[in-house]
Amino acid sequence: MSINKVLIVDDSPTELTHIQSIVSDVGCLVLTATNGQEALNKAKSEKPDLIFLDIVMPDRDGFSTCRELAGDAATKDIPVVFVTSKNQKADRVWAQMQGAKGYITKPYSSNEIIDQIKALQ
Repeated sequence: MSINKVLIVDDSPTELTHIQSIVSDVGCLVLTATNGQEALNKAKSEKPDLIFLDIVMPDRDGFSTCRELAGDAATKDIPVVFVTSKNQKADRVWAQMQGAKGYITKPYSSNEIIDQIKALQ
């Protein structure tokens, strides 16, 4: 699978801009969302090839968003990689149980983001 379109979901404008810059530098089209519900809507309408998803967000957290994406026939094949400040082993295990394909903790390097894109190509 080729990664051409990436949806980045984070309630922090700074994080959105930073990840967007990294992803666009490797030639991907970038979509953004600032909460879980917006992410679900964009995932269904835009069909991204990959989603970078924060966990701690208002209204709908990343875990429930990932679970809903994985359970919907229209979005279940879109890989989700969490990019989060939550760095406990339990968080990683729970993320995997929700259907995540990857997990990056903040602060992260550009290479960690790029490596996830390459790994899911």
